[in-house]
Amino acid sequence: MHRSKARFKVLDCGRRWGKTRLGVMECYDVAAHGRRACRVGPSYKMSKEGWRPMRRLAAQIPGATIHRSNRQIILPGGGEMSVRSADNPDSLRGDGLDFVVLDECAFMAQEAWSEALRPALADRQGRALFISTPKGRNWFWRLWQAATEGGEWQCWRFSSYDNPHIARSEIDAARANLPERVFAQEFMAEFLEDGGGVFRRVMDATTAKPQERAEPGHDYIIGVDWAKSADFTVLAVLDATAAALVYLDRFNQIDYTLQAGRLHALCERFKPQAVIAERNSIGEPIIERLRRDGLPVKPFLTTNASKAQAIEALALAFERGDLRIIADQVLVSELQAYEMERLPSGLTRYDAPAGMHDDCVMALALAWYAAQASPIGQVMF
Repeated sequence: MHRSKARFKVLDCGRRWGKTRLGVMECYDVAAHGRRACRVGPSYKMSKEGWRPMRRLAAQIPGATIHRSNRQIILPGGGEMSVRSADNPDSLRGDGLDFVVLDECAFMAQEAWSEALRPALADRQGRALFISTPKGRNWFWRLWQAATEGGEWQCWRFSSYDNPHIARSEIDAARANLPERVFAQEFMAEFLEDGGGVFRRVMDATTAKPQERAEPGHDYIIGVDWAKSADFTVLAVLDATAAALVYLDRFNQIDYTLQAGRLHALCERFKPQAVIAERNSIGEPIIERLRRDGLPVKPFLTTNASKAQAIEALALAFERGDLRIIADQVLVSELQAYEMERLPSGLTRYDAPAGMHDDCVMALALAWYAAQASPIGQVMF
């Protein structure tokens, strides 16, 4: 890639391939020849990932000047490098550039390139390097497609396996514990037609037989997603013995007293080993009240990280055929529409599309997550 004479280079890579380090070294190569280079990240936080190695290297160069306030380095020969973020594309407008690296550009607005950075290259006939892990088929994918046609453009694709400094066993472990689509995009650098889709083979799983009450000798877990404003409360009953969702109760527009009453009635019918309820929604006082009433309620504190764990465990269960569900139309629709988005910070966010609900998904995810603990329902939240 470094030796290529192409003016615009597009590099599609899996996670931990070495994209940031490569971008830093390319900037140094340009600045060492007395020219001006800039590395741009999607957000201020992610741009710091490039600034740290750039600053450490500059500290080893006699005569190099490091301006920490505006994250700029000037080398003894007059070449300079800077680190910027694309939070506000208009802030990238300014002096001309000889070279720009757009790191994780799939997660920044296209306007950062087309309206700010591309014009900055014009007077110097500057070059650009686009590096990213894919995010569906957005503008980064379109750039990669255009680069396959050659001319001033050239493209490359590398998976995480291509980094010789990461043990293959580590990547294999990620493959075993992540949904297939997540691994394909994040580690194999594949441009998925629907980059946000999370759950696969949902319809194949709709073979569970509904139950109205507990079967003798079976253990049950109830996942609860409490209503917030216009959302729905959902009570999902999982037959842990049969690995099947067997009952779903979905309702809204009633107060917590009545919601608790419906949960009490459901517990009378299924005698669950545990009831997993989101602590963020109802709070510790209500959970304690339910416990005093004799319900085996265990709180689940929903954070971005804990939600990701629960959702990824559920997605993996569908892919492996480990879980069956009743053919509930609302549940199936929520599962099929559920989306994944990697944020500019590098974190992954799971959520329903705008205007849709994910209450059924979350109630099922909580029940399944708890059922995987040993003994049942004793997972620490």
